[in-house]
Amino acid sequence: MYRFVLAAFLVFFSLSPSLVLADGFGPFPVRNFQPIQQLVLSMPGDRAAVLKQGVVDFRVELAETASVFNDQNSQAAATMKFETLRSGVFLRYGVAERWELSVEVPVLYRSRGFMEGAIKVVERATTGLAPARDGLDEVDYVFNISRGGRTIASGREGVVGLGDSTVTSKYQLLLETASMPAVSIRTALKLPTGNAGHFYGSGNPDMGFGLAAEKGFAGRWMVYANLNGVIPTGRVAGLALHPTVSGLIAVEYLWSENFSLTAQFDYYSTPFRGVGTRVLDRGVTESVAGFSYRLTQHLLWQGYAVENLDFITGSAADITVSTLLTYRFES
Repeated sequence: MYRFVLAAFLVFFSLSPSLVLADGFGPFPVRNFQPIQQLVLSMPGDRAAVLKQGVVDFRVELAETASVFNDQNSQAAATMKFETLRSGVFLRYGVAERWELSVEVPVLYRSRGFMEGAIKVVERATTGLAPARDGLDEVDYVFNISRGGRTIASGREGVVGLGDSTVTSKYQLLLETASMPAVSIRTALKLPTGNAGHFYGSGNPDMGFGLAAEKGFAGRWMVYANLNGVIPTGRVAGLALHPTVSGLIAVEYLWSENFSLTAQFDYYSTPFRGVGTRVLDRGVTESVAGFSYRLTQHLLWQGYAVENLDFITGSAADITVSTLLTYRFES
């Protein structure tokens, strides 16, 4: 079996078609999909390279996130079981030679979802049914967070609402060379366009800044890294917010100039402190895997899945699956 796997691995890479002006597609635009922590600005994954001047990218993304939490103690309780569909429209424009601007407007929909059956099958076949999912097995939908015996956050099923929009600026400081990576600086402003009453937005603006780097090596490999900091304002569910940090590292293999596979690791600190429930007090560590495929010269299709890791337990969304299409307008 080991010899067979090794032979298949070698054949796979030896038969890879030659690359002609191939370029990486970048890390996936993943953010913290945890339903409460995502109310604070979360800068999505991005590459260091910027669009050429005058070029426009138009992207549509659908991300379905399953969340299940059953954390109860004397100080606070978080009982949540639902899925959130995040539909995002993203527009990016190359303003100058090394500067681009982008804006994203999301729409959110919370329901009992459709992934429950498949998740149970996978969990029972691998690690066993998650304790939170097992404890809420007879519940189809619930969203309630309480503190000191008082409900501070809840949401009805089937509500569609606008999320908080984001305006981002990226300026490329360094171009990639044979020995140096490309490096860009990013800034972001979250606009309070979301419905705070349904917990689709925080009701206040946030500021973010970060660095993005990328480097190609060995002809077919790309490595990406992001490091971000966010300064939130206001409160969420009456709770004070604190600055957050996030980061990612991604490795992309270019099978051809039109197709690639990417593995990614993400970390997000939490904006909450001392609430008394792991759902809010702990950060999030997640792994991401997916593909990028150029359907036509100007149309890119990507798909990825996000799975929570055990480095930090009790706070991450269970799983997210996403698909996105990007169309590039250029002369």
